[in-house]
Amino acid sequence: MAAVKQTLQIHFNSPPGDILIFMTGQEDIEGTCTVLADKMNNLGDDHNSKPLLVLPMYSQLPADLQAKIFDAAPEGVRKCIVSTNVAETSLTVDDSGFCKLKVYNPKIGMDALNVTPVSRANANQRSGRAGRTGPGFCFRLYTDRQFREELMETAVPEIQRTNLSNVVLLLKSLGVKNLLDFDFMDPPPEDNIMTSLYQLWILGAIDNTGDLTTLGRRMAEFPLDPPLSKMLLFAHEQGCSSEVLIIVSMLSVPSVFFRPKDREEESDAVREKFFVPESDHLTLLNVYLRAKQYKFDVQWCTKHFIHSKGIRKAREVHAQMVDLMKQQKLDPRSCGGSWDIVRKAICSAYFYNSSKIKGIGEYINMLSGIPSSLHPSSALFGLGYTPDYVCYHELISTSREYMSCVTAVEGEWLAELGPMFFSIKESYESALKRRQRERVDAANMEKEMQKKEQDEEKERKREKKESVARRGSTPMATPGRLANATPKFMPKKRGRIGF
Repeated sequence: MAAVKQTLQIHFNSPPGDILIFMTGQEDIEGTCTVLADKMNNLGDDHNSKPLLVLPMYSQLPADLQAKIFDAAPEGVRKCIVSTNVAETSLTVDDSGFCKLKVYNPKIGMDALNVTPVSRANANQRSGRAGRTGPGFCFRLYTDRQFREELMETAVPEIQRTNLSNVVLLLKSLGVKNLLDFDFMDPPPEDNIMTSLYQLWILGAIDNTGDLTTLGRRMAEFPLDPPLSKMLLFAHEQGCSSEVLIIVSMLSVPSVFFRPKDREEESDAVREKFFVPESDHLTLLNVYLRAKQYKFDVQWCTKHFIHSKGIRKAREVHAQMVDLMKQQKLDPRSCGGSWDIVRKAICSAYFYNSSKIKGIGEYINMLSGIPSSLHPSSALFGLGYTPDYVCYHELISTSREYMSCVTAVEGEWLAELGPMFFSIKESYESALKRRQRERVDAANMEKEMQKKEQDEEKERKREKKESVARRGSTPMATPGRLANATPKFMPKKRGRIGF
Protein backbone atom coordinates (compact mmCIF):
# COMPACT_ATOMS: atom_id res chain seq x y z
CA MET A 1 0.00 0.00 0.00
CA ALA A 2 2.95 2.35 0.61
CA ALA A 3 3.98 1.96 -3.04
CA VAL A 4 0.40 2.65 -4.23
CA LYS A 5 0.12 5.75 -2.04
CA GLN A 6 3.48 7.12 -3.23
CA THR A 7 2.60 6.39 -6.87
CA LEU A 8 -0.67 8.35 -6.63
CA GLN A 9 1.14 11.30 -5.04
CA ILE A 10 3.69 11.30 -7.86
CA HIS A 11 0.98 11.00 -10.49
CA PHE A 12 -1.09 13.91 -9.20
CA ASN A 13 1.75 16.25 -8.14
CA SER A 14 4.72 15.62 -10.47
CA PRO A 15 5.48 16.85 -14.01
CA PRO A 16 5.06 14.51 -17.02
CA GLY A 17 7.07 11.28 -16.97
CA ASP A 18 6.60 7.54 -16.55
CA ILE A 19 6.72 5.65 -13.24
CA LEU A 20 8.58 2.38 -12.50
CA ILE A 21 7.72 0.45 -9.31
CA PHE A 22 9.92 -2.44 -8.07
CA MET A 23 8.05 -5.26 -6.30
CA THR A 24 9.14 -8.76 -5.23
CA GLY A 25 7.13 -11.18 -7.40
CA GLN A 26 4.18 -11.93 -9.66
CA GLU A 27 1.58 -12.05 -6.87
CA ASP A 28 2.66 -8.67 -5.43
CA ILE A 29 2.81 -7.12 -8.90
CA GLU A 30 -0.69 -8.22 -9.87
CA GLY A 31 -2.05 -7.08 -6.49
CA THR A 32 -0.39 -3.66 -6.87
CA CYS A 33 -1.77 -3.27 -10.42
CA THR A 34 -5.29 -4.16 -9.24
CA VAL A 35 -5.22 -1.73 -6.30
CA LEU A 36 -3.80 1.07 -8.47
CA ALA A 37 -6.47 0.54 -11.13
CA ASP A 38 -9.26 0.57 -8.49
CA LYS A 39 -7.89 3.73 -6.87
CA MET A 40 -7.65 5.50 -10.22
CA ASN A 41 -11.22 4.51 -11.11
CA ASN A 42 -12.43 5.98 -7.81
CA LEU A 43 -10.31 9.14 -7.95
CA GLY A 44 -10.10 9.90 -11.65
CA ASP A 45 -13.39 11.78 -12.08
CA ASP A 46 -12.98 13.79 -8.86
CA HIS A 47 -9.48 15.12 -9.58
CA ASN A 48 -9.87 15.65 -13.33
CA SER A 49 -6.34 14.29 -13.75
CA LYS A 50 -4.85 12.56 -16.73
CA PRO A 51 -5.32 8.76 -16.76
CA LEU A 52 -2.70 6.27 -15.57
CA LEU A 53 -1.76 3.28 -17.75
CA VAL A 54 -0.71 0.46 -15.37
CA LEU A 55 1.42 -2.34 -16.90
CA PRO A 56 2.84 -5.44 -15.11
CA MET A 57 6.30 -6.84 -15.92
CA TYR A 58 7.61 -10.24 -14.74
CA SER A 59 9.40 -13.17 -16.32
CA GLN A 60 6.34 -15.45 -16.70
CA LEU A 61 4.39 -12.82 -18.63
CA PRO A 62 3.96 -13.70 -22.34
CA ALA A 63 6.33 -11.91 -24.71
CA ASP A 64 3.58 -9.85 -26.40
CA LEU A 65 2.40 -8.47 -23.02
CA GLN A 66 6.00 -7.80 -21.94
CA ALA A 67 6.54 -5.79 -25.14
CA LYS A 68 3.75 -3.38 -24.19
CA ILE A 69 5.98 -1.66 -21.64
CA PHE A 70 8.20 -0.40 -24.47
CA ASP A 71 5.31 1.16 -26.41
CA ALA A 72 4.85 4.92 -26.02
CA ALA A 73 1.85 5.89 -23.88
CA PRO A 74 -1.01 7.70 -25.66
CA GLU A 75 -1.07 11.48 -25.56
CA GLY A 76 -2.01 12.78 -22.12
CA VAL A 77 -1.55 9.38 -20.40
CA ARG A 78 1.17 8.57 -17.84
CA LYS A 79 2.62 5.05 -17.97
CA CYS A 80 3.23 3.13 -14.71
CA ILE A 81 5.23 -0.13 -14.89
CA VAL A 82 5.14 -2.51 -11.91
CA SER A 83 8.10 -4.89 -12.22
CA THR A 84 10.38 -7.37 -10.45
CA ASN A 85 14.13 -6.74 -10.41
CA VAL A 86 14.21 -8.05 -14.01
CA ALA A 87 13.93 -4.34 -14.91
CA GLU A 88 17.12 -3.37 -13.03
CA THR A 89 19.26 -3.91 -16.11
CA SER A 90 16.81 -3.76 -18.99
CA LEU A 91 14.69 -0.57 -18.60
CA THR A 92 15.22 3.25 -18.90
CA VAL A 93 10.85 4.92 -9.57
CA ASP A 94 9.39 3.74 -6.56
CA ASP A 95 11.75 1.26 -4.81
CA SER A 96 10.10 -1.03 -2.27
CA GLY A 97 13.56 -2.14 -1.05
CA PHE A 98 12.83 -5.88 -1.34
CA CYS A 99 13.43 -8.67 -3.83
CA LYS A 100 12.94 -12.45 -3.90
CA LEU A 101 16.08 -14.59 -3.70
CA LYS A 102 16.26 -18.34 -4.31
CA VAL A 103 18.16 -19.84 -1.36
CA TYR A 104 19.21 -23.51 -1.06
CA ASN A 105 19.04 -25.25 2.30
CA PRO A 106 21.61 -28.08 2.22
CA LYS A 107 20.29 -29.83 5.35
CA ILE A 108 16.91 -30.62 3.79
CA GLY A 109 17.81 -30.15 0.11
CA MET A 110 15.12 -27.54 -0.52
CA ASP A 111 15.05 -24.27 -2.45
CA ALA A 112 13.14 -21.43 -0.82
CA LEU A 113 12.06 -18.14 -2.38
CA ASN A 114 12.80 -15.67 0.39
CA VAL A 115 11.70 -12.03 0.38
CA THR A 116 14.98 -10.27 1.19
CA PRO A 117 16.04 -6.62 1.54
CA VAL A 118 18.00 -5.49 -1.51
CA SER A 119 21.68 -4.60 -1.19
CA ARG A 120 22.99 -1.04 -1.51
CA ALA A 121 24.41 -1.96 -4.92
CA ASN A 122 20.93 -3.15 -6.05
CA ALA A 123 19.32 0.01 -4.68
CA ASN A 124 21.78 2.20 -6.58
CA GLN A 125 21.17 0.13 -9.72
CA ARG A 126 17.43 0.66 -9.35
CA SER A 127 17.83 4.40 -8.78
CA GLY A 128 19.90 4.54 -11.98
CA ARG A 129 16.77 3.62 -13.99
CA ALA A 130 15.41 7.10 -13.23
CA GLY A 131 16.88 9.72 -15.48
CA ARG A 132 18.40 7.58 -18.21
CA THR A 133 16.57 9.37 -21.01
CA GLY A 134 15.72 12.57 -19.15
CA PRO A 135 15.56 14.11 -15.66
CA GLY A 136 14.07 11.70 -13.12
CA PHE A 137 13.57 10.92 -9.43
CA CYS A 138 13.82 7.77 -7.30
CA PHE A 139 11.52 7.46 -4.28
CA ARG A 140 12.82 4.87 -1.81
CA LEU A 141 10.22 3.51 0.57
CA TYR A 142 12.73 3.20 3.43
CA THR A 143 14.84 5.65 5.41
CA ASP A 144 18.36 6.85 4.74
CA ARG A 145 19.49 5.27 8.06
CA GLN A 146 18.14 1.89 6.93
CA PHE A 147 19.94 2.30 3.61
CA ARG A 148 23.27 3.02 5.30
CA GLU A 149 23.10 0.67 8.31
CA GLU A 150 20.76 -2.22 7.52
CA LEU A 151 21.31 -2.99 3.84
CA MET A 152 24.29 -5.13 2.81
CA GLU A 153 26.85 -3.51 0.54
CA THR A 154 26.40 -6.18 -2.17
CA ALA A 155 24.08 -9.13 -2.63
CA VAL A 156 25.11 -12.61 -1.44
CA PRO A 157 26.92 -14.33 -4.36
CA GLU A 158 24.81 -17.03 -5.98
CA ILE A 159 27.49 -19.70 -5.44
CA GLN A 160 26.93 -19.31 -1.67
CA ARG A 161 23.17 -19.89 -1.83
CA THR A 162 22.65 -22.56 -4.48
CA ASN A 163 23.02 -26.30 -5.01
CA LEU A 164 26.61 -27.00 -6.10
CA SER A 165 26.28 -30.55 -7.46
CA ASN A 166 27.01 -29.48 -11.03
CA VAL A 167 30.02 -27.36 -9.97
CA VAL A 168 31.44 -30.18 -7.83
CA LEU A 169 31.03 -32.71 -10.67
CA LEU A 170 32.81 -30.36 -13.09
CA LEU A 171 35.71 -29.76 -10.67
CA LYS A 172 36.03 -33.51 -10.07
CA SER A 173 36.17 -34.10 -13.84
CA LEU A 174 38.99 -31.51 -14.04
CA GLY A 175 41.06 -33.46 -11.50
CA VAL A 176 40.45 -31.37 -8.36
CA LYS A 177 40.68 -33.83 -5.46
CA ASN A 178 40.12 -31.79 -2.28
CA LEU A 179 37.26 -29.38 -2.93
CA LEU A 180 37.34 -27.94 0.59
CA ASP A 181 40.81 -26.50 -0.11
CA PHE A 182 39.92 -25.23 -3.59
CA ASP A 183 40.52 -21.49 -4.00
CA PHE A 184 37.02 -20.18 -4.81
CA MET A 185 36.66 -16.43 -5.36
CA ASP A 186 33.63 -16.51 -3.05
CA PRO A 187 33.99 -19.71 -0.97
CA PRO A 188 30.60 -21.46 -0.55
CA PRO A 189 29.55 -22.93 2.82
CA GLU A 190 31.22 -26.25 3.62
CA ASP A 191 27.78 -27.84 4.17
CA ASN A 192 26.82 -27.09 0.56
CA ILE A 193 29.95 -28.81 -0.78
CA MET A 194 29.53 -31.88 1.46
CA THR A 195 25.84 -32.18 0.55
CA SER A 196 26.73 -31.99 -3.15
CA LEU A 197 29.38 -34.69 -2.76
CA TYR A 198 26.86 -36.87 -0.94
CA GLN A 199 24.30 -36.37 -3.70
CA LEU A 200 26.86 -37.34 -6.36
CA TRP A 201 27.74 -40.48 -4.38
CA ILE A 202 24.04 -41.39 -4.19
CA LEU A 203 23.75 -41.01 -7.97
CA GLY A 204 26.83 -43.19 -8.53
CA ALA A 205 28.94 -40.36 -10.01
CA ILE A 206 31.70 -40.76 -7.40
CA ASP A 207 32.86 -43.90 -5.58
CA ASN A 208 33.38 -44.54 -1.88
CA THR A 209 36.78 -42.81 -1.93
CA GLY A 210 35.48 -39.66 -3.64
CA ASP A 211 36.96 -40.37 -7.09
CA LEU A 212 34.94 -39.98 -10.27
CA THR A 213 33.38 -43.18 -11.64
CA THR A 214 32.88 -44.08 -15.31
CA LEU A 215 29.24 -43.00 -14.99
CA GLY A 216 30.35 -39.72 -13.40
CA ARG A 217 32.68 -38.97 -16.33
CA ARG A 218 29.84 -39.51 -18.79
CA MET A 219 27.52 -37.34 -16.69
CA ALA A 220 30.08 -34.51 -16.71
CA GLU A 221 29.85 -34.36 -20.52
CA PHE A 222 26.30 -32.98 -20.32
CA PRO A 223 25.65 -29.32 -19.37
CA LEU A 224 22.86 -30.41 -17.03
CA ASP A 225 22.22 -30.91 -13.34
CA PRO A 226 23.67 -34.32 -12.34
CA PRO A 227 20.23 -35.92 -11.69
CA LEU A 228 19.09 -35.00 -15.22
CA SER A 229 22.33 -36.42 -16.69
CA LYS A 230 21.83 -39.64 -14.70
CA MET A 231 18.19 -39.84 -15.88
CA LEU A 232 19.31 -39.49 -19.50
CA LEU A 233 22.01 -42.19 -19.28
CA PHE A 234 19.72 -44.61 -17.40
CA ALA A 235 16.98 -44.01 -20.00
CA HIS A 236 19.40 -44.90 -22.80
CA GLU A 237 20.08 -48.26 -21.14
CA GLN A 238 16.32 -48.87 -20.81
CA GLY A 239 15.56 -47.81 -24.40
CA CYS A 240 13.50 -44.66 -23.75
CA SER A 241 16.07 -41.89 -24.24
CA SER A 242 13.99 -40.05 -26.90
CA GLU A 243 11.18 -39.39 -24.42
CA VAL A 244 13.52 -38.50 -21.55
CA LEU A 245 15.44 -36.10 -23.83
CA ILE A 246 12.22 -34.12 -24.32
CA ILE A 247 11.46 -34.14 -20.57
CA VAL A 248 14.99 -32.92 -19.76
CA SER A 249 14.63 -30.14 -22.36
CA MET A 250 11.29 -29.02 -20.89
CA LEU A 251 12.75 -29.03 -17.35
CA SER A 252 15.68 -26.89 -18.55
CA VAL A 253 13.42 -23.91 -19.41
CA PRO A 254 10.95 -21.97 -17.23
CA SER A 255 7.37 -23.24 -17.03
CA VAL A 256 5.71 -23.18 -20.45
CA PHE A 257 2.20 -22.82 -19.01
CA PHE A 258 0.64 -19.38 -18.78
CA ARG A 259 -2.19 -18.58 -16.36
CA PRO A 260 -3.43 -15.03 -17.09
CA LYS A 261 -5.24 -13.04 -14.46
CA ASP A 262 -9.07 -13.07 -14.82
CA ARG A 263 -8.84 -16.14 -17.10
CA GLU A 264 -7.61 -18.69 -14.56
CA GLU A 265 -10.51 -21.14 -14.97
CA GLU A 266 -10.29 -21.09 -18.77
CA SER A 267 -6.53 -21.69 -18.77
CA ASP A 268 -6.84 -24.47 -16.14
CA ALA A 269 -9.47 -26.22 -18.26
CA VAL A 270 -7.22 -26.10 -21.33
CA ARG A 271 -4.22 -27.33 -19.33
CA GLU A 272 -6.18 -30.34 -18.06
CA LYS A 273 -6.46 -31.61 -21.64
CA PHE A 274 -2.70 -32.18 -21.64
CA PHE A 275 -2.59 -33.96 -18.26
CA VAL A 276 -1.08 -37.45 -18.00
CA PRO A 277 -2.63 -38.66 -14.71
CA GLU A 278 0.47 -40.40 -13.32
CA SER A 279 3.06 -37.72 -13.91
CA ASP A 280 3.78 -34.01 -14.38
CA HIS A 281 6.95 -35.02 -16.25
CA LEU A 282 4.88 -37.01 -18.74
CA THR A 283 2.51 -34.05 -19.00
CA LEU A 284 5.46 -31.93 -20.17
CA LEU A 285 6.33 -34.66 -22.68
CA ASN A 286 2.73 -34.66 -23.94
CA VAL A 287 2.69 -30.85 -24.33
CA TYR A 288 5.92 -30.93 -26.38
CA LEU A 289 4.63 -33.72 -28.66
CA ARG A 290 1.33 -31.89 -29.26
CA ALA A 291 3.18 -28.63 -30.01
CA LYS A 292 5.47 -30.53 -32.39
CA GLN A 293 2.42 -31.83 -34.26
CA TYR A 294 1.40 -28.21 -34.92
CA LYS A 295 5.01 -27.20 -35.78
CA PHE A 296 5.26 -25.03 -32.64
CA ASP A 297 2.76 -22.57 -34.13
CA VAL A 298 2.48 -19.31 -32.14
CA GLN A 299 -1.32 -19.08 -32.56
CA TRP A 300 -1.80 -22.67 -31.37
CA CYS A 301 0.39 -21.96 -28.32
CA THR A 302 -1.53 -18.76 -27.48
CA LYS A 303 -4.87 -20.55 -27.84
CA HIS A 304 -3.72 -23.27 -25.41
CA PHE A 305 -2.13 -20.84 -22.90
CA ILE A 306 1.42 -21.99 -23.62
CA HIS A 307 4.45 -19.71 -23.82
CA SER A 308 5.49 -19.95 -27.48
CA LYS A 309 8.89 -18.49 -26.59
CA GLY A 310 9.42 -21.11 -23.86
CA ILE A 311 8.43 -24.08 -26.05
CA ARG A 312 10.73 -22.88 -28.85
CA LYS A 313 13.57 -22.56 -26.32
CA ALA A 314 12.88 -26.16 -25.23
CA ARG A 315 13.11 -27.22 -28.90
CA GLU A 316 16.55 -25.54 -29.16
CA VAL A 317 17.75 -27.27 -25.97
CA HIS A 318 16.43 -30.59 -27.33
CA ALA A 319 18.40 -30.18 -30.57
CA GLN A 320 21.59 -29.43 -28.61
CA MET A 321 21.07 -32.45 -26.34
CA VAL A 322 20.54 -34.75 -29.35
CA ASP A 323 23.86 -33.53 -30.79
CA LEU A 324 25.62 -34.19 -27.47
CA MET A 325 24.12 -37.69 -27.30
CA LYS A 326 25.36 -38.46 -30.81
CA GLN A 327 28.85 -37.13 -29.95
CA GLN A 328 28.97 -39.73 -27.17
CA LYS A 329 27.72 -42.37 -29.63
CA LEU A 330 24.39 -42.69 -27.81
CA ASP A 331 21.68 -42.80 -30.45
CA PRO A 332 18.26 -41.76 -29.03
CA ARG A 333 15.82 -44.65 -28.79
CA SER A 334 12.06 -44.49 -28.28
CA CYS A 335 9.98 -46.82 -26.12
CA GLY A 336 6.86 -46.28 -28.22
CA GLY A 337 3.71 -45.73 -26.19
CA SER A 338 4.85 -47.56 -23.05
CA TRP A 339 5.65 -44.72 -20.66
CA ASP A 340 6.03 -46.78 -17.46
CA ILE A 341 9.72 -47.25 -18.24
CA VAL A 342 10.01 -43.44 -18.52
CA ARG A 343 8.63 -43.11 -14.97
CA LYS A 344 11.24 -45.61 -13.82
CA ALA A 345 14.00 -43.53 -15.47
CA ILE A 346 12.70 -40.47 -13.57
CA CYS A 347 12.76 -42.51 -10.35
CA SER A 348 16.40 -43.52 -11.00
CA ALA A 349 17.47 -39.86 -10.78
CA TYR A 350 15.14 -38.54 -8.07
CA PHE A 351 14.61 -41.49 -5.69
CA TYR A 352 16.14 -39.37 -2.87
CA ASN A 353 13.30 -36.86 -3.47
CA SER A 354 10.63 -39.45 -2.72
CA SER A 355 7.59 -38.98 -0.52
CA LYS A 356 4.99 -41.30 0.98
CA ILE A 357 1.30 -40.50 1.25
CA LYS A 358 0.11 -39.09 4.56
CA GLY A 359 -3.37 -37.77 3.71
CA ILE A 360 -5.39 -36.51 0.75
CA GLY A 361 -2.89 -34.50 -1.28
CA GLU A 362 -0.48 -34.56 1.71
CA TYR A 363 2.86 -36.35 1.61
CA ILE A 364 5.89 -36.73 3.85
CA ASN A 365 9.47 -37.03 2.60
CA MET A 366 10.76 -40.56 3.25
CA LEU A 367 14.30 -39.38 4.12
CA SER A 368 13.99 -35.99 5.79
CA GLY A 369 10.45 -36.31 7.18
CA ILE A 370 9.43 -32.91 5.77
CA PRO A 371 5.69 -32.66 5.09
CA SER A 372 4.85 -31.43 1.60
CA SER A 373 1.82 -31.06 -0.64
CA LEU A 374 0.82 -31.55 -4.23
CA HIS A 375 0.50 -28.20 -5.97
CA PRO A 376 -3.03 -27.45 -7.25
CA SER A 377 -1.62 -27.16 -10.79
CA SER A 378 -0.18 -30.71 -10.65
CA ALA A 379 -1.66 -33.43 -12.87
CA LEU A 380 -1.91 -35.69 -9.79
CA PHE A 381 -3.88 -33.14 -7.74
CA GLY A 382 -7.35 -33.89 -9.14
CA LEU A 383 -6.92 -37.59 -9.86
CA GLY A 384 -9.58 -38.80 -7.47
CA TYR A 385 -6.96 -41.07 -5.92
CA THR A 386 -3.43 -40.33 -4.82
CA PRO A 387 -0.50 -42.72 -5.41
CA ASP A 388 1.28 -44.19 -2.40
CA TYR A 389 4.76 -43.08 -3.52
CA VAL A 390 5.89 -40.13 -5.62
CA CYS A 391 9.19 -38.57 -6.73
CA TYR A 392 9.45 -34.83 -7.29
CA HIS A 393 11.87 -32.58 -9.18
CA GLU A 394 12.35 -30.05 -6.38
CA LEU A 395 10.66 -28.74 -3.24
CA ILE A 396 9.66 -25.08 -3.31
CA SER A 397 8.79 -23.24 -0.10
CA THR A 398 6.35 -20.33 -0.50
CA SER A 399 3.35 -20.11 1.81
CA ARG A 400 3.93 -23.86 2.41
CA GLU A 401 6.14 -26.63 1.04
CA TYR A 402 5.02 -27.70 -2.43
CA MET A 403 6.44 -30.52 -4.55
CA SER A 404 7.32 -29.24 -8.01
CA CYS A 405 6.91 -31.58 -11.01
CA VAL A 406 5.70 -34.84 -9.43
CA THR A 407 5.64 -38.41 -10.79
CA ALA A 408 3.96 -41.47 -9.27
CA VAL A 409 6.42 -44.36 -8.76
CA GLU A 410 6.29 -47.95 -7.51
CA GLY A 411 7.71 -48.89 -4.12
CA GLU A 412 9.70 -51.73 -5.74
CA TRP A 413 11.49 -49.20 -7.97
CA LEU A 414 12.64 -47.24 -4.91
CA ALA A 415 14.08 -50.39 -3.33
CA GLU A 416 15.78 -51.39 -6.61
CA LEU A 417 17.24 -47.98 -7.55
CA GLY A 418 17.97 -46.60 -4.07
CA PRO A 419 19.11 -49.63 -2.04
CA MET A 420 21.18 -47.40 0.29
CA PHE A 421 17.89 -45.91 1.58
CA PHE A 422 15.02 -48.31 0.86
CA SER A 423 14.29 -52.01 1.07
CA ILE A 424 11.23 -54.20 0.72
CA LYS A 425 9.85 -55.54 3.99
CA GLU A 426 11.47 -58.90 4.60
CA SER A 427 11.21 -61.97 6.76
CA TYR A 428 13.42 -62.31 9.84
CA GLU A 429 15.92 -64.55 8.02
CA SER A 430 16.31 -62.26 4.99
CA ALA A 431 16.57 -59.21 7.28
CA LEU A 432 19.53 -60.89 9.06
CA LYS A 433 21.19 -61.55 5.70
CA ARG A 434 20.65 -57.92 4.65
CA ARG A 435 22.19 -56.60 7.88
CA GLN A 436 25.15 -58.94 7.40
CA ARG A 437 25.55 -57.71 3.82
CA GLU A 438 25.46 -54.08 5.04
CA ARG A 439 28.22 -54.82 7.58
CA VAL A 440 30.34 -56.39 4.84
CA ASP A 441 29.77 -53.37 2.57
CA ALA A 442 30.75 -50.99 5.37
CA ALA A 443 33.93 -53.00 6.04
CA ASN A 444 34.78 -53.00 2.32
CA MET A 445 34.26 -49.25 2.19
CA GLU A 446 36.62 -48.79 5.12
CA LYS A 447 39.25 -50.95 3.39
CA GLU A 448 38.90 -48.90 0.20
CA MET A 449 39.47 -45.68 2.15
CA GLN A 450 42.54 -47.11 3.93
CA LYS A 451 43.97 -48.39 0.63
CA LYS A 452 43.45 -45.00 -1.00
CA GLU A 453 45.17 -43.22 1.93
CA GLN A 454 48.13 -45.63 1.69
CA ASP A 455 48.39 -45.11 -2.08
CA GLU A 456 48.30 -41.34 -1.65
CA GLU A 457 50.98 -41.51 1.04
CA LYS A 458 53.21 -43.64 -1.26
CA GLU A 459 52.63 -41.16 -4.10
CA ARG A 460 53.61 -38.22 -1.87
CA LYS A 461 56.80 -39.99 -0.74
CA ARG A 462 57.72 -40.91 -4.33
CA GLU A 463 57.18 -37.33 -5.54
CA LYS A 464 59.24 -35.99 -2.62
CA LYS A 465 62.07 -38.45 -3.36
CA GLU A 466 62.09 -37.53 -7.07
CA SER A 467 62.10 -33.83 -6.19
CA VAL A 468 65.13 -34.26 -3.89
CA ALA A 469 66.94 -36.33 -6.54
CA ARG A 470 66.33 -33.68 -9.18
CA ARG A 471 67.72 -30.95 -6.90
CA GLY A 472 70.82 -33.00 -6.03
CA SER A 473 71.80 -33.84 -9.62
CA THR A 474 71.21 -30.57 -11.39
CA PRO A 475 73.50 -30.56 -14.51
CA MET A 476 75.92 -27.64 -15.06
CA ALA A 477 75.93 -26.14 -18.56
CA THR A 478 79.62 -25.86 -19.63
CA PRO A 479 80.37 -24.55 -23.15
CA GLY A 480 82.02 -27.16 -25.35
CA ARG A 481 81.82 -29.93 -22.78
CA LEU A 482 80.07 -33.26 -23.22
CA ALA A 483 78.57 -35.19 -20.35
CA ASN A 484 81.21 -37.17 -18.38
CA ALA A 485 83.96 -36.07 -20.78
CA THR A 486 86.89 -33.68 -20.94
CA PRO A 487 86.41 -30.24 -22.52
CA LYS A 488 86.23 -30.39 -26.29
CA PHE A 489 88.40 -27.34 -26.92
CA MET A 490 91.70 -27.12 -25.01
CA PRO A 491 93.02 -23.62 -24.22
CA LYS A 492 95.87 -22.47 -26.47
CA LYS A 493 99.39 -22.12 -24.98
CA ARG A 494 100.53 -18.55 -24.74
CA GLY A 495 103.72 -17.80 -26.69
CA ARG A 496 106.51 -15.48 -25.52
CA ILE A 497 106.15 -11.84 -26.46
CA GLY A 498 108.16 -10.90 -29.55
CA PHE A 499 108.59 -14.42 -30.93
